[in-house]
Amino acid sequence: MNHHHGDHDHVHHGSELSPVEARVRALESLLTEKGYLDPAALDALVELYETKVGPHLGARVVARAWVDPAFRTRLLTEATPAIAELGIGGRGGEHIVVVENTPEMHNLVVCTLCSCYPWPVLGLPPVWYKAPPYRARAVIDPRGVLAEFGVTLPETTRITVWDSTAETRYMVLPLRPAGTDGFSEDALAALVTRDSMIGTGLPKALPVEPAEMPV
Repeated sequence: MNHHHGDHDHVHHGSELSPVEARVRALESLLTEKGYLDPAALDALVELYETKVGPHLGARVVARAWVDPAFRTRLLTEATPAIAELGIGGRGGEHIVVVENTPEMHNLVVCTLCSCYPWPVLGLPPVWYKAPPYRARAVIDPRGVLAEFGVTLPETTRITVWDSTAETRYMVLPLRPAGTDGFSEDALAALVTRDSMIGTGLPKALPVEPAEMPV
């Protein structure tokens, strides 16, 4: 079984910096003062991953795989070039592996050593993904972690945990929601959540139509 990191119950409250944040801030100031770091370039990089690169790109990949069987095959065989067909790629996406959920198998992505994450398709990692509790518990109790995220799977569904590294980043191809036959790619992409591509969530379900009352 592959494994990796984070915990959704870990939230930093208040305005004070954590010890890690304080060290990062001090290091940033020192590098800027010595001329090794350009604040404008850093701001541009942060803006890129906060506003332009994000899970909406991964959702496009998933939607295309749901409607195009040939693309789905390429995605599951050689994900990086398949994703590049949609004009998506970049730092942190040099080698992406896509694993497919089925009724019999559910995949969960983690990074047990740090916070390796497929940035080009998912954007910046959520705080809980980087937190030690998720990184440890996803490996030893994946079913319990999923339950805390509100995902309850049948006991017959196996769970495989994939451990991302600096060389290989994983992304989940979730199951297509029932009742979406005939949906456009844009409509399907709107159902794909970031967590469903990590494995800690599922795509959005279609609203249930109320049964007609007998006359």
